[in-house]
Amino acid sequence: MNYIELSKTGEQVSEMCLGTMMFGDRCDEAETDRILSAALDAGVTFIDTAEAYCQGRTEEILGRILNGKRERLFIATKVHKGIDGKSILEGLDESLARLQLDYVDLYLIHWPKHGMRPIEVMEALDRVVRQGKTRYVGCCNYPAWLFAYSNAIAAENNWTPLICNQIPYNLIERGAEVEVLPQAVACRTAITTYRPLVAGLLTGKYQPGKPIPIDSRGYRDARIRTWLERYSDAIQRFNQFAAKRGIQPAELAIAWVRYSPAVTAPIVGVSSLHQLKVATGAFDFDLSDNEYAEVTRMFDTAVKEEAGGKFPELRRTLDLVE
Repeated sequence: MNYIELSKTGEQVSEMCLGTMMFGDRCDEAETDRILSAALDAGVTFIDTAEAYCQGRTEEILGRILNGKRERLFIATKVHKGIDGKSILEGLDESLARLQLDYVDLYLIHWPKHGMRPIEVMEALDRVVRQGKTRYVGCCNYPAWLFAYSNAIAAENNWTPLICNQIPYNLIERGAEVEVLPQAVACRTAITTYRPLVAGLLTGKYQPGKPIPIDSRGYRDARIRTWLERYSDAIQRFNQFAAKRGIQPAELAIAWVRYSPAVTAPIVGVSSLHQLKVATGAFDFDLSDNEYAEVTRMFDTAVKEEAGGKFPELRRTLDLVE
């Protein structure tokens, strides 16, 4: 497992972040314990959870199995009950109680909302850092302008800045390439990415023209059916590309996300030891520049912009010179 600095903190975290959304849902506590132990053995130190997962049960399960493992882990969780100051403060206390921890390493706003008060949000986040209940703070799903505005508020008031933005990013969902990823490179913001496998679409489990397995997540997720139909040709080429190189489609999908210099750590959620083995194997495989370009061309999913000049090219050029 490779390790990478988280923003400008000096903290080294594993390049794979273990997602826990399926803990307590698609896998029970005993399997969760086995997965976490095996992940640690594989060198994974970064773990992502949230108040919202299974109505708090995921954090409760983690709280019961973290004994003896906590010092080896960098743990992130998210507030979900609300985005006002009171909810941020109370939400972290409730998460810490479920996790049976005195502090987490990273506390994240889960979603921005209409009518939110960024000053109130940043003041509350600064307070939980000063109270020692989290070491760092960040957000999820923030557009670049809101991230920059929030950190301008922090700088003006000498408050703790956001160091991380967690976003969906994969071969199909690529909107972050326009502003969020260039901002991250320029400002050395940590980017953690969820849905690197497109909710399982790029694992090889779902085949164009074939029924979706009844026992799969995709059977309940309408997005899978839509994407499977819309990108059927690309998915077939993608699976063939992986087979020719002797790797799993999931490994190829994660390698594509990892290729971006803006990405700190893909978040990979697993519900079995087999899935964990495939996921960790993806971090031993690197795409060449030509391979990356070939895979990218399979999916015509880049954001299209009708604009004169060089704006699209400039926004996607990440090789800045200090």
